[in-house]
Amino acid sequence: MSAHELLRVMMKLTISKVTGRARLGVITSRGHTGEKTLEVPGCLLYTRTASPPHLTHDTLQNIAGVPPVTHVTLSTLAEHQDVLEEYKEGIGKFSGLSDTLLYCSIHDPVTPNPPGYNTSKTVSVWGSGGRLELTPQKFVSLLSTLKVDWVQSLSDGEVLAEGGFRKRAQKSVDRSLAFLDECLKLMSEKEALQQIAVIGAIEGGDLQEERLRSARETAKRPVSGFLLDGFQEQSASFEAKLNLISAVTAELPEDKPRLVHGIGRPDQVLDCIERGVDLFDSTFPYEVTERGCALSFTHQHPPDPETSGEPQHPVLEKEKPCNGERNEEESDPEIDQSSITSYEICLKEKRYREDFRPLLAGCTCYCCRNHSRAYVYHLLTSRELLAGILLMIHNFQQYFSFFQSVRRALRDGTFQDLKQRIQRRAP
Repeated sequence: MSAHELLRVMMKLTISKVTGRARLGVITSRGHTGEKTLEVPGCLLYTRTASPPHLTHDTLQNIAGVPPVTHVTLSTLAEHQDVLEEYKEGIGKFSGLSDTLLYCSIHDPVTPNPPGYNTSKTVSVWGSGGRLELTPQKFVSLLSTLKVDWVQSLSDGEVLAEGGFRKRAQKSVDRSLAFLDECLKLMSEKEALQQIAVIGAIEGGDLQEERLRSARETAKRPVSGFLLDGFQEQSASFEAKLNLISAVTAELPEDKPRLVHGIGRPDQVLDCIERGVDLFDSTFPYEVTERGCALSFTHQHPPDPETSGEPQHPVLEKEKPCNGERNEEESDPEIDQSSITSYEICLKEKRYREDFRPLLAGCTCYCCRNHSRAYVYHLLTSRELLAGILLMIHNFQQYFSFFQSVRRALRDGTFQDLKQRIQRRAP
């Protein structure tokens, strides 16, 4: 069986509908735990050190719509290679995630990496123990230990260099292609690694010509999909990023999925889907949780008034306090309001201390069915660990259901209606 034939066995994207450039379909992939399907547009289950943030395996079961593909990061796992080699069963079984497919990225999208440490021979990752240099040989050795199902190809995503941006972007593409070729060669020599779906990284920073060169050259290699890398960086406006994404996806084959890291705000997700992106990470609900916030935007289709006594979800408008207008004196001066998006409410604010409504009306998550905003406010101000657990349950479930609504809207031909509703909350 050729490398290209093997790719189609390990990962297959079936597109059922295209609206503009937004793609509705299903990824079928075979991994260590058998065959799984993932609907697109969709997202992956984000983890830190292969554990869902704040959650145990049991509490994760309380969340509806958990994706069948889990996102782990090499930067948090590489330093534990010796332990995992001794264990011999892989990171999935070690961390209680043996019932999902595992996608491994090189870096954690939440944690920025210090620039200036990559070379033509190594890529540096940063874990709790400091910096670790990865050669293609070390990278492939880690894959043998981790036993993941999908993996981002080893790549040099650095493009910022004082006085030499264009040259550095060109170098990032050249190095990434060289790393990809070497890793594919090494993986082809080990039978167990031939079953891993390699996701080729598209590099080149903000230079369109380099992004297109990276896309065209990567598409010539036997990769299973594509990662549009580096778009989580703040070097360009979001509109400029969208233009780049649109140009890049136009160069990629239609039968392989496109993934992006670090773009998670609902309105921005919809913008990317319109430009041909299929998969996203779920770092956004984690970051919302870390701010002590709860996702508060609605996205489902309005329920049929003839079959429901009251609306399942409130009218989509900016969150208002339950007792009149917000009193600025009630705000905690330590809260960084600049980082809070219009899609969330900050439950550290004093105005929620006597608010006994659920986090979001109509939400069916465990937290909203059993607890109030006032209770979560109390947990946050008391620094109780339960606060993070409840917020993570709510935020994950809301985010996963958002993607269900996106797919439903694409099927029903109401994607633009959904986008207009979501954009009404945009800053």
